Amino acid sequence: MPKLLFNLRGVPDDEAEEVRALLSENSIAYYETSPGNWGISQPALWLEDTTQLLAATELIDRYEHERMVSAQAEYARLKAQGQVPSLLDNLKSNLLRVVATLALAGALVYLPIKLLG
Repeated sequence: MPKLLFNLRGVPDDEAEEVRALLSENSIAYYETSPGNWGISQPALWLEDTTQLLAATELIDRYEHERMVSAQAEYARLKAQGQVPSLLDNLKSNLLRVVATLALAGALVYLPIKLLG
């Protein structure tokens, strides 16, 4: 019986490609399901042979740990160079979205009070 090995929903393309390559390099048989035409199916990598489950999960766990360490090192490097955007930088770059969100939130608070009061 197939076993869910790796959920691909929300996974960046480069990470999904690296996991596929990792499984292929280690001769682990898997198949992939797509999100479907409307995006409601589960995009995932499924293990065909459950006897390989332990080896596959160990490979993926090791890969994810290495990816996390690499991402943390890159963040620390960018932070040391002063290239990490601050909250204020993010607000400035998305000013229209921030203003629209605050206006909508204000309207959602004001209208019920005004209509019921």
